[in-house]
Amino acid sequence: MEQKHPLPPFTLETAKQKIQMAEDAWNSQNPEKIALAYTIDSEWRNRDTFVNGREEIIGFLAKKWHNELNYKLKKDYWSHSENRIAVRFEYEYQNKEGKWFRAYGNENWEFDENGLMKKRYASINDLEIEEHDTYL
Repeated sequence: MEQKHPLPPFTLETAKQKIQMAEDAWNSQNPEKIALAYTIDSEWRNRDTFVNGREEIIGFLAKKWHNELNYKLKKDYWSHSENRIAVRFEYEYQNKEGKWFRAYGNENWEFDENGLMKKRYASINDLEIEEHDTYL
């Protein structure tokens, strides 16, 4: 059986560990590796896009980083319960036209008993910035 430690129920320490692992994975920009942290039938809402299952996750992330260049993400702990974690995040990226953006948002995560994320709901807003305003 697949497991992704730490497993729920989460403590403050293990919730923060899970968040750091997610940040590191997303900053790797490796869709296949990232998808392994999710259940086979994981459900996502990312902005106005709904994604279901690992194959769609891989496709979604590959397309994302094809369009969002020089991507850098930072996630911060917001709260947690037994098998749920809430985070706030921001990331910066450059589009293909060379414009820079900072995206701000919140994510709500729900995990199965094996520590795989089965639900991810993300609300995200973008702000165009100047290159000299990047800091991540």
